[in-house]
Formats: sequence, structure tokens, C-alpha cells
Amino acid sequence: MRKRQLKILKKLSSAHQPVTSDQLASLIEVSSRTIRKDIKTLNDELEQSGAYIYALKGKGFELVVKDQNLFDRYVQELDPTFNQNLDLPDTPNERIKYLLNLILRKNEPIKLDDLSEQIHVSRSTLQADLKSIKPLLKRYSLNLISRPNYGLILQGTELNRRFAISEYLYDHRQIGPNLIQLKQVSVIAEMNETTLNDIWIILLYQIEVNKIVLSDIALNNLFVHIVIAYKRIKEGYSVNLIKQELADIQTQKEYEVAQKIIMQIQEVLGVSFPEIEIAYIAIHLLGTKLVNTSLTLDGSNEQMVNPEILHLVEEILQRVQDELSLQLTQDRELKISLALHLKPAINRYKYNMNIRNPMLEDIKAHYPLAFEAGITAATVINQTLSVEIDENEVAYIALHFGAAIERVKENLSLKKCYIVCASGLGSSRLIQYKLKSEFRSEIEVLGTTELYRLKEIPYPDIDFIISAVPINEPLPVPVLEVNAILSQIDLNNIKQFIKSDQSNPLTFIDEEHTFLHQSFRSKEEIFSFLMVQLKEQHALSDDYVEQLEKREEIAPTAYGNYVAIPHPITPQTSTTFLTFCTLKQPVQWGERKVQFVCLLNVEKDSMEDLQRLYDVLGKIVNTPSIVSKLLQCETYAEFIETIQINT
Repeated sequence: MRKRQLKILKKLSSAHQPVTSDQLASLIEVSSRTIRKDIKTLNDELEQSGAYIYALKGKGFELVVKDQNLFDRYVQELDPTFNQNLDLPDTPNERIKYLLNLILRKNEPIKLDDLSEQIHVSRSTLQADLKSIKPLLKRYSLNLISRPNYGLILQGTELNRRFAISEYLYDHRQIGPNLIQLKQVSVIAEMNETTLNDIWIILLYQIEVNKIVLSDIALNNLFVHIVIAYKRIKEGYSVNLIKQELADIQTQKEYEVAQKIIMQIQEVLGVSFPEIEIAYIAIHLLGTKLVNTSLTLDGSNEQMVNPEILHLVEEILQRVQDELSLQLTQDRELKISLALHLKPAINRYKYNMNIRNPMLEDIKAHYPLAFEAGITAATVINQTLSVEIDENEVAYIALHFGAAIERVKENLSLKKCYIVCASGLGSSRLIQYKLKSEFRSEIEVLGTTELYRLKEIPYPDIDFIISAVPINEPLPVPVLEVNAILSQIDLNNIKQFIKSDQSNPLTFIDEEHTFLHQSFRSKEEIFSFLMVQLKEQHALSDDYVEQLEKREEIAPTAYGNYVAIPHPITPQTSTTFLTFCTLKQPVQWGERKVQFVCLLNVEKDSMEDLQRLYDVLGKIVNTPSIVSKLLQCETYAEFIETIQINT
């Protein structure tokens, strides 16, 4: 049997579904016609060997084994290693996982030809897979180097190699030894599940008695990294740290806790952990601990905050106010929660520790404004500490901003009023119940009174008065005059009054900034077009597009649902306005497709309350039906009416 035909047989033996002639041709680098000839030859040989290759119309070829023992003897004679290759990867994703596992765990060079032969793919396919792997490794400062006549070798520190092993080889989607896929961890680390459970119990005990609070995700990460450390130490590899870094870590309380953890784990595993490995566990505790599970504002948490970190937080909040017009500089709860979060976060990034955020996509989609505040925070941290924060950490920071934004909404959403009515308690109660029915989440009625008792109304506590009788004297709050039986006109007037007290997003939209059904093929083309359209009217700087790209480099502004909300990394204009651009066909924007673009420009040093504007943009991002309607609009009149009706 020819080598080529053996490859076909191996591929069909390991496949879990039919394989087409085109797929086999690509694998072996011959024509589909040659593949069909080889399969005919193979079937002639297999006839006496307990198997045959069956052609499924429209699906491909499948190996059918009638007599397993006879077939096993046949393939053993052909190639003694035949059955060792049945678990080789089939799909590109499977190959990438397989190659990462091989590269991260092997310290010796790997020759490309040997690897190609091992996983039964062509050199060109293998090179394409390796091209996809390199950026994944680069995240952890690991470089895959290829040397002629030597092979592929991974360059980078042992610590970074372990972080990459944790990120790419372990499944972190579930937490704890009863939920994490123990079989997977057990196989990779060559440890039984009982031993893994013992390690988990030790961790739980030590963090409890030493009063270190970790999130579930952080505890799970620590567990996985200890398992990885055990495996690598057993194989003869240990981490390295600069002496000064080691000395700094040894002064921390977390180092003492790490010593206690390792002392117990050594007894269970029968492996000695070097001093440097204890520091490695301490780094995890430094980078993942929470100061307290609940935040109190009585001053106790504030005393635990590093003054330098607190100053950094104040810089962040000022920048968020300047760039996003979010007035949060006086939110003490936000200051403390951000400061407590940032201390371990900065430790994580100082030591290049990986962290994943399972909520990343949800946070980006449902809290775009909070995510933008997180991006601003990451920029300030980078400029101040030269620490680069990735999307996962940005999303965690965004949670704190999201909570602060919701607090502001809660405090501002209910407009407080008094009802004045001359017809007695019955009619005033009727008005009150009607208001409650129509404006439950917008108006709070603090009380009702008669005309002669106007002086008794607590004016500092209310926003306006609804009166069923004319009031001729001046009052310190607005008065809305209505009928004793509220009509639809009355209700509309009340609604308009409430809305007028908020920033109206329609004031930031006009026909000159709306471009419908455009034909562009890329994000870059869109940016260039918008730059030309806006430059003269708004005196944009020559590097405006560069400012847009800088923001995209931190994290793409495509939020799903075919929507992107790009904006310059810092405010560039003297007014706040929106520019809309809908496309005939979607374009690629990072990892997403985009067809609806809203370019956001916020006035420099703006003090406007833009919360209503951000709410409308958030609603568009999260509502496919609104996006679909807006994409169908052919005129500006249709476009603006659709926004009015749906938001």
C-alpha cells in the first residue's frame, strides 16, 4: 500500500463523520480525482480485511468495519502505530488545541515535517494553524521561534508558560472540584480525582482560617495553577523571579499563607515545592484576593485603601467626567469599590497573570457606557503605571461603573410631586391613582393638599406640583395645571414635562449627520468617509481618524446586533453630536459584523447630563428589531421617526 493511501485510511479511521474527497485532497495535496482512485484501490485491499469504505452521496466517505479483530490485525501489519493516531484532531479548532498542548508542555524543539506527519495534515495547513497560535502565545510574552534544521521552540519564562497552560488547556467555565471538569484536569496533571479534591479542601481551609476572601473564579484559578505547578515541578521545571521581586513578595502576609498551603499540599502530593514556587502561589493570592465580601461606607474600608490607589481612582473619575460627561467624582461608594478592586488587579498585571471574565460579552452588550468608562480607566492606568489592561479586566472595572450609573438613575428617575385639588379627598386620590397607573416608574406623589395650605408643602423635597385648580401666586417649583379628571391631553403634558427635564437625544441628531444605505467594504472606508463629511463643519484635527483607531485598538466598539458606536479616544469637538451611517451590506469590525454605525462625539469639558442619550444608544444596541427598522429607513424623516417611536 502506498504511503498516500495509508494516510487516507488513517484519516477515515479517526474521523467521527464522513470526509469529503475535497477534504482528503487538501490534506494529502493531490486532486480529488486521485483520491477517488486511491479509495477504489483501498476498497479492493480491504475486501479481505474486515472493512470497506462507503460513499455517502453528498456527504463524503466513511470507513465501515465489519470485523474489528480482522481489521486490527490488518492495520497492525501495515503500521504498528496505526491505532495510536485515532484521537488526532480533525477540525482547525481541535488542531489548535492539540498544538497548544504539545507546544506548551514540550521544552524540546519540534520539527515541522514530523508534526505534519504526526497529525496527518499538509505543511501549508500546519503553517496556517501555527499562524493562529502565535498571537495566543504572544498574550503571555511567549514566542514560537522556527530555526532551520532545528525545528520549532517556545521562548518565554516558565511563569508565563504556566499562565498560558491555565488559559488554553483547562476549562474554567465551571468552578470548584465538584463542578470543574475533574477528569480533564486529572488526565492533564496525571493525578487522581481524590487527590485533586484533597488539594481543594486544603485551599478552602487555609483561606478561611487566614481570612483571605477570594471570588469563586479566583479560587478556581488558584486551584488550577497549583495543579499545573505540581506537574511542571515533577517534570523538572520551576519558575524564576528577580531577587528583589522575591524579597518584596516574602514581606507580604500572602506569602505566609502560601507557605501554609504548600506545607499541607506537599504532604498530600509527596513533592517538594521550592521556595520560589511558594512565592508564585503568593502572587496568585496578591492578584486575586478581595478585601471584604461586602462594602461598608463607615470608613473601615477607606482605611484599607492605599492612598496612591485612591489618587489614581480620583484621576480616573475626573477623566471619565471630562470624556464621557458622567458626573461620578463625588460617588464615595464608587471610589472605595474601585480602589479595593484595583489593588489586586494591578498585582495581576504586574506579574502578567491571566484572568478571564465569563461576563465580558454580556457587559459590552448591555452596559456599553459602563464599558466605555472602563476603557477610560484602563487608559489612565496605562499612562500612570505603564500597565496594560485587557478587555477582561476592563469589563470587571465596568461593573463598578455600571452600579454607580444605576445608583444615579435610581436617585434621579422618580420625579417627586404634590397634588393640589379643591374638590376634596376623593378627586385628589383619583388623580393620585391615575398618576401611579401611568407613571409608576417616573413619578412619586409625596402628598395631596388644598389650595389654602400651599405654604405647608415641603418645596425642597419636590420637583413640581400638579394642580386641579388655578394657582396665581408664584411658587418655588413648576406647576402643571390639569383637569380634576385627567384627560389624555393632561397625561401628555405631564409626560412632556418629565421628558423635558432630561437631555433629549433627538437634539444631538440632524439630517446633515445622517447617511443612509452607504456602500463601504471596511471600517477604514467608513472612518475616512465620516472624516471628510465632518471635518469642515466641526474643525476636526488631521489625526481624528487616528484617534478613532486608538480607541478601537483597546477594544473594538462593535457591540453585537450589527451595531458599532465608534468615538475618538479623547473628546475632539466643541459640541456633542451623533453621526449615523447605515450600510447596504455588513462589514467586518474586529470579530463582529457591523451594518449600523453611530459615531459619537462628546463636547470637550462638557457638563451636560448625557444619561438619556446613552440609554437610547444602549436600547438600540440591545434591540434587534429597532436596528432592523433603522436599516430599512430610506429617508431622514423615516429614520428620526423610528428612533422617536421605538426609544
